[in-house]
Amino acid sequence: MLLDLLHWLVQPASPAARRLGYAGDSVRLAARSQRCRAAWAPHLAAAKDAVRAAMDDLPRRDTAVVLGSGLLDDVPIDDLAGAFRRVVLVDAVHPWRGRLRARGHRNVARLVHDLSGTRDLLLGRGEGFGPVLPPVCREADLVVSANLLSQLPILPVARLEAAGRLGPWTDPEAFGRRIVAAHLDALAGLPARICLVTDRDETEEDRAGRILERIDLLYGVDPGPAPREWEWVLAPFGEVARDRRLVHGVVAWPDWRGWHDMGA
Repeated sequence: MLLDLLHWLVQPASPAARRLGYAGDSVRLAARSQRCRAAWAPHLAAAKDAVRAAMDDLPRRDTAVVLGSGLLDDVPIDDLAGAFRRVVLVDAVHPWRGRLRARGHRNVARLVHDLSGTRDLLLGRGEGFGPVLPPVCREADLVVSANLLSQLPILPVARLEAAGRLGPWTDPEAFGRRIVAAHLDALAGLPARICLVTDRDETEEDRAGRILERIDLLYGVDPGPAPREWEWVLAPFGEVARDRRLVHGVVAWPDWRGWHDMGA
C-alpha cells in the first residue's frame, strides 16, 4: 500500500486525472501486472501479435496512433516505431513504465486525452460528451485500440452509481453502453486501418471449473465476430480470492473494418 501511494505521488498525471481516479487506476494496474505477469504473458503476446498483423501490407506507414497505450505491456512499441515515421501514444495517464519502454524512439510522441469523452461531465463542467478521439486519428494510417474498450466505462459508471446522476444520465447501464458505442462509432468513421483488441466478458470460476458469475464488459454492445479470440487470466487463484479466479474473454481484429467489409 505504501509503495502504491509512492507511485501515485510520482505518477505523471494532471490534477483532473488524479481527481477522477485515472492515476490511481494506472498505479493499481501496474502493480497487478507485476504480480500476475506469468498469467498475463499469453494474453500480452497475443495482443502484440494482433498489432503486428495489423501492420502487414499497409500501403502507407506514416502515422500510427495507439489508443489506451498505458504501460505498453500489450503494444509492440519497438516494431511500431521502426515501421512508422511517427507513433502517437494516447491515454489519460502516461505512466513511467510506458515512458521508459518508449524511450530511445525519437519518433514516438505522447498525447493526453480523455478517450471516454466524459471528463467534463464527471467534473461538472458540462452536460454532454466531449470528443472521444483526438484529431490526430484522422491523419493516421493505423489506429490501435489496445485493450481499451471495456475499460472506458469503468470509472464513469462508478461515478454515476455513486452520485445517482451525471448531467442527464441516471441509468448506469445506458451510460456504459453509450460510452462503448461511442468509441466504436468513432473508430468506424476513421479512414485508417483499425486494430481493435478488447476483452468482451469476465467469468468468475472456482477451482473445480464451475462458473460462479459472468459479466458482459461491453454493456450489450457487440463489435461483431472476431478472427482472433483467447482467454486472459486477469486474476489467477490467490489474486482476489484463494479459490476463485477471474478470466476475461478477449477478441481481436487486426483490421476491424476490413474484416466486417468482407462479410465475416
